[in-house]
Amino acid sequence: MNILLWHVHGSWTTAFVQGPHTYLVPVTEDRGPDGLGRARTFRWPDSVRERTPAQLRDDPVDLVVLQRPHEEALAERWLGGRRPGRDVPAVYLEHNAPHGTVPDTRHPCADRDDLTLVHVTHFNRLFWDNGATPTTVIEHGIVDPGHRYSGHVERAAVVVNEPVRRGRTTGTDLLPALSRAAPLSVFGMGTEGLADHLGLPADRCRAADLPQEALHDAMAACRLYLHPVRWTSLGLSLLEAMHLGMPVVALATTEAVLAVPPGAGTLSTRPEELAEAARGYLADPAAAAEDGARARQAALARYGLKRFLYDWEQLIAEVVAR
Repeated sequence: MNILLWHVHGSWTTAFVQGPHTYLVPVTEDRGPDGLGRARTFRWPDSVRERTPAQLRDDPVDLVVLQRPHEEALAERWLGGRRPGRDVPAVYLEHNAPHGTVPDTRHPCADRDDLTLVHVTHFNRLFWDNGATPTTVIEHGIVDPGHRYSGHVERAAVVVNEPVRRGRTTGTDLLPALSRAAPLSVFGMGTEGLADHLGLPADRCRAADLPQEALHDAMAACRLYLHPVRWTSLGLSLLEAMHLGMPVVALATTEAVLAVPPGAGTLSTRPEELAEAARGYLADPAAAAEDGARARQAALARYGLKRFLYDWEQLIAEVVAR
């Protein structure tokens, strides 16, 4: 089966393209947001094929996976007038929790009868106003990076993109107080200058943007994973940290309360309790390793790749058969 999708979310797409199909990924000359082509920092199989808009015009396409509102018009134009949901089966994959007037935010695909709206968490499905559009939830799946945890570096790993711009959404304002409990290693795009922005000494808040393989090794060396995000869907970096065998210290918000079970770390809406938990892991490496091992088992059980691909195969078969 030929599946058209845009390279929007590297980690999610890395899991999705492990399936048995051919995945057509648009590529443009400038490799801009609508034509990134294949990933350069993730390992994708040969079944992922770059296709220019001109090539897509004549390509057979069995399913379109839409992920952003403007992609529907883009797909129709690049597919030579074939309309997603009408002429070609389509699903709309929603990665994000709603913003705006939560919980009254209408989804862009609300009240559609020609496609299926897929959420990545039950929290998202609950909080978006989906109208009468058929909806389902397919929880995340992770390509297992292996149990790499050593925790020998007495720091808390944080993974977040653009923490300065996103501010309170990602809990950036909480980092100064939390850095007093554990020095921070913050990984992600747009993290340069973060220590200066927060008024922190460089040794209390180190920042780096690393490719995935190097990122996993750097994360796993840290004593714990800190997830101070107030409002998000469910950060794949959190699930990757659990797969690595890291204990988790996280705000008890959105889907994190289901992703991190008791014994795998500490969840709280009180930053003071998160700071206390971080100090505890720094003082007790054995406890950190034990909780991290439980976090890994929980992540493998709920967010394993096999379950993820099976759920998608079931949905794809249903949508294409309509």
